[in-house]
Amino acid sequence: MGKRSRWLWWMVVAVGVVGVVATGTKSGAGEGEGKGKVLEPLVTRIAFGSCANQSAPQPIWNAIIDFDPQVFIWLGDNVYGDTKRPFKLFGKERTIGPWKNAPRFIPSSPKELESRYQKAKSNPGYSRLRHTTQVIGTWDDHDYGLNDAGKEFGGKITNQKLLLDFLDEPQDSPRRNQEGVYTSYMFGPVGRQIKVILLDTRYHRDPLRSDGSVLGSSQWTWLEKELNGPKSAITIIGSSVQVISNLSATTRPLFSLESWGRFPKERDRLFKLIADTKREGVFFISGDVHFGEISRYDCATGYPLYDVTASGLTQAVEKAVPHVFSLIVRFVAWLTPTTMRVISTNCRFKSCTYGQPNFGAIEIDWSTTPVTLKLEVRDIVGYPVTGVKFPLVELQSRGSVPSVKAGEHRRHCSLEVNLPWMIKYRLAILFYCSVSALLLAMIGLAYAATLAFRLFLHKCKLD
Repeated sequence: MGKRSRWLWWMVVAVGVVGVVATGTKSGAGEGEGKGKVLEPLVTRIAFGSCANQSAPQPIWNAIIDFDPQVFIWLGDNVYGDTKRPFKLFGKERTIGPWKNAPRFIPSSPKELESRYQKAKSNPGYSRLRHTTQVIGTWDDHDYGLNDAGKEFGGKITNQKLLLDFLDEPQDSPRRNQEGVYTSYMFGPVGRQIKVILLDTRYHRDPLRSDGSVLGSSQWTWLEKELNGPKSAITIIGSSVQVISNLSATTRPLFSLESWGRFPKERDRLFKLIADTKREGVFFISGDVHFGEISRYDCATGYPLYDVTASGLTQAVEKAVPHVFSLIVRFVAWLTPTTMRVISTNCRFKSCTYGQPNFGAIEIDWSTTPVTLKLEVRDIVGYPVTGVKFPLVELQSRGSVPSVKAGEHRRHCSLEVNLPWMIKYRLAILFYCSVSALLLAMIGLAYAATLAFRLFLHKCKLD
């Protein structure tokens, strides 16, 4: 879509809304799909992203603008609103180690958070996108106010207003009067509609390791209503944290990542709700983890559930280490066991993860029979680094849900937590074996040096 066609697209919107420019019918906190008749333009391209540090360079907006999306979706960490303190093992305030007595992250004041939103909003690349594309979104922990925070965070009411101001949410929007920022939108004409459901995985989330609730009772009631609502050809569920992948099951005890897999009862409930409502054409998009990947789960709803993770626009694991260690990061990504990641020859790297700045791209070709769907993670210049392309009919129920027998392990069906322990913990085993070998080598070198020094002294005495 070039500049001319983009203007034609907006003209269609203006005519359809009869004087009011709009590209989606918004249902807010479950208020329905709208009562007025709206002639909606066909949506063929959607971009999404997460983890954008407002103080970092953001050249990736050029690639997103070149992709020419009609909708852009924020998936959280839209700014970094909390403050990260340095690693300190010793001293009065220790942020790491067994004697830790101070938090590594502390929340910013509302005034400081607002200034960070303003800085992000005034970024030249993002400003260009806002003027040509409808921007919607949800939040994650760092724009919610505090790293890994859930319902216990005290600043969430004030910070909700700041996020909605950043997203240019209308003052009369139901989102401004509800507990949480969850919402939904409907795009496109009847028969070719795309429903976007944005979840809030922070406001009501119970503490990690509790296996409690992620969404809270009110949001679950709303989500059930949304999934039981008018059908759409495609339903995109946006979650700030990963839904399908549960890498924490295979990276612990070295480190953990937030995901729905840390709340297995809630994730099972989500899958069951999609299956029970017989909603077809569903897939997930997510962020948070500072790398991109595509996951797939075949044993939940009668058709494959995809989760496209795009993270982040500025924050990425390979940028967090010196460049010379990038190959080590990629090796660790390849070595980490996963049963859900989509592995193909189309990936940039062998692990089919991408640890540099990236964004997500969705393309729908409505002109083909059957309709085709392309889901990709793209790099800073817009080239795909991993992706899948398939007919939309693949996301239609095939009847019975596949199951896995006890002791059987099937890719895209067996959960990471059920892997044999030798496979599940191979990353930790390799790490501890490497550390042990290094320590033994150091002890051996020290012993050899001591022995050589003694022989040298003995020889000096004889001389």
